[in-house]
Amino acid sequence: MFRTARALGLSTVAVYSDADADSPHVTEADTAVRLPGAAPADTYLRADLLVQAALDAGADAIHPGYGFLSENADFARAVLAAGLTWIGPAPEVIAQMGSKIESKRLLAAVGVPVLSEVDNVTEQDLPVLIKASAGGGGRGMRVVRDLADLDAELQAARSEALSAFGDATVFCEPYLETGHHIEVQIMADQHGTVWAVGERECSIQRRHQKVVEEAPSPLVERTDGMRDKLFAAAKAAAEAVGYTGAGTVEFLADESGRFYFLEMNTRLQVEHPVTELTTGLDLVALQISVAEGASLPAEPPPSHGHAIEVRLYAEDPANDWRPQTGTLHRFEIPADGIRVDSGVETGSVVGVHYDPMLAKVIAWAPDRATAARILAGALTRSRLHGVKTNRDLLVQVLRHEAFRDGATDTAFLTRHDLTASLLDKDTEALAALAAALADAEANRAAARVLGRLPSGWRNVVSQPQVKVIGDHEVRYRIGRDGLTTDGVDLVEATPNLVRLAVNGVVRRFDVARTPGWSFVDTPTGSVAFEVPDRFPDPAARTPAGSLLAQMPGTVVRVAAAAGDRVAAGQVLLWLEAMKMEHRVVAPVTGVVAELPVGAGDQVEVGRVLAVVRADEPVEGT
Repeated sequence: MFRTARALGLSTVAVYSDADADSPHVTEADTAVRLPGAAPADTYLRADLLVQAALDAGADAIHPGYGFLSENADFARAVLAAGLTWIGPAPEVIAQMGSKIESKRLLAAVGVPVLSEVDNVTEQDLPVLIKASAGGGGRGMRVVRDLADLDAELQAARSEALSAFGDATVFCEPYLETGHHIEVQIMADQHGTVWAVGERECSIQRRHQKVVEEAPSPLVERTDGMRDKLFAAAKAAAEAVGYTGAGTVEFLADESGRFYFLEMNTRLQVEHPVTELTTGLDLVALQISVAEGASLPAEPPPSHGHAIEVRLYAEDPANDWRPQTGTLHRFEIPADGIRVDSGVETGSVVGVHYDPMLAKVIAWAPDRATAARILAGALTRSRLHGVKTNRDLLVQVLRHEAFRDGATDTAFLTRHDLTASLLDKDTEALAALAAALADAEANRAAARVLGRLPSGWRNVVSQPQVKVIGDHEVRYRIGRDGLTTDGVDLVEATPNLVRLAVNGVVRRFDVARTPGWSFVDTPTGSVAFEVPDRFPDPAARTPAGSLLAQMPGTVVRVAAAAGDRVAAGQVLLWLEAMKMEHRVVAPVTGVVAELPVGAGDQVEVGRVLAVVRADEPVEGT
């Protein structure tokens, strides 16, 4: 957005909360205004503070971006009332289309197919999807398959929706287990011209939030006549409300090409780069141009080639997609042939207050297969140190046979378990050896006595060197004939680079260290090894059965008490972090020995949330 503004000769103003004070967008803007506080309700959801920030900085227009108040009609009204230009559709249109409930009723009236709401959910209606009326991005969304869970899930959805969007309104609709999420980018000027600027497929999702987006849609490409029908429905939606600016009309489609309206996003979408790369348009520049009153040409430019975007998140896919926090000690994505839209950089801290998305990484090529290969290669070569990410999963998606075949419905990540590491066990073992050798070299380089001696060298060979690297116990010897270990020869070892010859094939391992961790990057993938403290503090030990906070957050509800009997998987409490509620469940069947936190408590990483004592096994079973 700032890049486009500069290209147009415009100055930019950023707003930032205390939690975002060191974010790259603050320094990239020409001017920045602080919003005191960290919680969204105190900062980015305060329309009055945002308008005042614009006035104080001498701005004459506000671009709402995406998320927070970007689809809030009252915010748009406040901007206009202050004499500022609103870069978006009229407040009345935002109100009509920003409400998923109202927009469905409106579009059904003009003939666009919709999924009906379910007012009084019964067993026959299951499964249903609870959705936040005012938002998106997976927040305030819950699938209910058991009627007994409905009330609790409604409460959780309302709480998330209120925290993320300032509006707790939710509704239920039929839940389709599989389908294709197809959306049409529209652009409309103030003179009656409406464009349908290509479609995107965003079916690969987790927690109802997109992680892979592409243009054009594989489903639409192979379904005769579908594109024309989609474009007609999207333009009908825009014309029904007199839409202006950029927007997205989203549909759920089945394999035959039948589709149903889901919602209209009255803003720019996270995935807009794939449309830009396939059309050559700058959608932000067009938003600004339309807001200034310019006319669009009669037709948009044609699309060409294929673009794929992945969302790189700080999260652990193998652990229920749990968001991760911490310092990004290294954040490097190869730039050759790749577009990277990032909100972080090396040294950035991933906090608890906002969405854990680190970057959007996008590739374009003349065909889909080449775009996927380029993108997978760039992600594989990326160096991401400090927090776990979904990088390995994204690479495996892009290389999966089903993805290559275009079989990309919304159940893709449920159907295919792609949470394993990119590295096979043999390569990971070599990476652990490389980490041990590099660490030994670093120790020798820092040694004050006899630092020039080869690390680990013994004139009279005795016992091997032993070092614990993650789950690996590495054993090796370095003597007169060099490294001694089965089938592996040491070619080179420095504190940051190790080259090993395996059966005559030389392999490179780049190694970096932070306190307690070693990060090893290879041409085929990366691995992070936890390195245990050689002299651990006994006072830091936690009781057996402890459930520790994996991220900073706030305890919002507690469903158990000390002394309660609980079953494995039973919810003990809910922790709110990164605008999502996360369930903390009993790992085993037993008794809650301790539950030292209560609703409203702020917790840090590593805090003991509960201790569950497992039942003793019955003798003879």
